[in-house]
Amino acid sequence: MKPYPRSERVGIKIQAVLSELIHKKIQDPRVELATISSVQVTSDLKLAYVYFSVFGGEDRIKEAAEGFRSCHGFIKRHVASKLQLRYMPELKFLHDKSFDHGSKIDALLRSVSKESDPEE
Repeated sequence: MKPYPRSERVGIKIQAVLSELIHKKIQDPRVELATISSVQVTSDLKLAYVYFSVFGGEDRIKEAAEGFRSCHGFIKRHVASKLQLRYMPELKFLHDKSFDHGSKIDALLRSVSKESDPEE
């Protein structure tokens, strides 16, 4: 028996293929600086949630999402040819908010630390 489910293994492979594809083959400047942070595949392998992160404001995030929408067909064909699955999951690109959340928590912790430090 495998140590983890097939959906996780497929998600890891999709993430690797997408990361390589974004950095080597896609020429869209809206997508070039995006990083694939994780891929969650449903247990029936029909849907894959692809979480991406980009540095910049809301405008940069919207541009990256639009870039992923515009080259969706190319991405899906390339990933399907690399994975050779019987059924290729539908890819849904979502912005990963965990990095933003982490930086807000870090800023709060730093502000608390400055307030409690008598030397500053």
